[in-house]
Amino acid sequence: MSRRAWLWVAFVIVHLFVGAIGFVLPNQPMGDVYLVYEPWAHRALSGAGIVGITAPWVYPQLALVPMVLAEGFSWIAGYTVGWAVLVTIGNALAFGMLVGRGRSRGRLAAAGFWIAAIALLGPVGLYRIDAITVPLAIAGSLWLVGRPWLGSVLLAAATWIKVWPAALIAAAVIAVRRRAAVLGGALAVSALILAAVYAAGGARYAFGFIGDQTGRGLQLEAPVSAFYLWRAVLHLPGSFIYYDPDMLTFQVTGPNVDVVIALMTPVLVVAVATVAAAGAVKAARGASFLRLFPPLALALVTAFIIANKVGSPQYLTWIVVPLVTGLVIERRRWGPPAVLALVVSALTQVVYPMTYGGLLLAQPGPAAVLTARNVLLVVLFVWAAVRLARVPVHARRVPVATARAAE
Repeated sequence: MSRRAWLWVAFVIVHLFVGAIGFVLPNQPMGDVYLVYEPWAHRALSGAGIVGITAPWVYPQLALVPMVLAEGFSWIAGYTVGWAVLVTIGNALAFGMLVGRGRSRGRLAAAGFWIAAIALLGPVGLYRIDAITVPLAIAGSLWLVGRPWLGSVLLAAATWIKVWPAALIAAAVIAVRRRAAVLGGALAVSALILAAVYAAGGARYAFGFIGDQTGRGLQLEAPVSAFYLWRAVLHLPGSFIYYDPDMLTFQVTGPNVDVVIALMTPVLVVAVATVAAAGAVKAARGASFLRLFPPLALALVTAFIIANKVGSPQYLTWIVVPLVTGLVIERRRWGPPAVLALVVSALTQVVYPMTYGGLLLAQPGPAAVLTARNVLLVVLFVWAAVRLARVPVHARRVPVATARAAE
């Protein structure tokens, strides 16, 4: 068989495997689907209220659409399987676009990396709302060269499902020459969604997801939480792990935690703004899109993760998108960070769901794995930042074949 055919075989096997092990691994890796998404969808379909419209919500309003669409596949074997089917369909559409005719080695490498990342991250990468945004973001990023308006529309739609693709839009606005098309697509999508929200009577909650995020505590898995996590492991007074029923997450607390919580949002803003400014300088000095966008996007996404007080394991799906883009353009240069990302993904699955019960009990083994994972995330950010700093300016024109491969 051809490499393209083998990739499609691997795609099917990995999705079946990851979808199935979600039912047998500990600590409810599909819990969000049947405990949260399904009730929200049922309430909306039964007329009992629409989150984000008649009640405050932690997600942007468009996130409810895939939750409702999953009901259309629930006849197969229930809502959870319906969700897995919906995610698989979305991945298949983007995967088909990525592989194309199977003639580009960069695209084949990127496709293989994506399959490996899905397998190593495990069920949490499939059974979370973030899984819906990844294929949209991959397609949107790859279309930014030849179809910037369409690419921007897809990235904006993904942002209104889960906020993180806004980092990719920012990178696109900085790196793409046709900035008006990128901005126009994003603004058009946002205007349509907001108009629908206002027409439905949800003006009060239009941007409620922003306030919900800023008011959160320190989630257990976030890099910034390591200090309090290890205090809990060492049984130091005043530090422990607890469950927040409003945010549906486990968080940490300890000395001066409120100060740290208050500082994290400004730290996140400064980190992202600094990376964006560095990218803007490169763009102003003539850096090409193909050289600038992948490292800028990766630096922005990883900065958003490591400087965040929320550290959910599904966040690791985000780094797939800039790495796929980088591999399509320069597979040799982007091979090492892609391998590092696979290691990070595997460690994330070890933490959740495999050893999460021990982590909640503040056992040193799971805490060490989580800490190692977060350290490697910082290493990935440093790689992206260094690569961004080394992006050539006033660069010679990129070979036509390379440019076409990115489209």
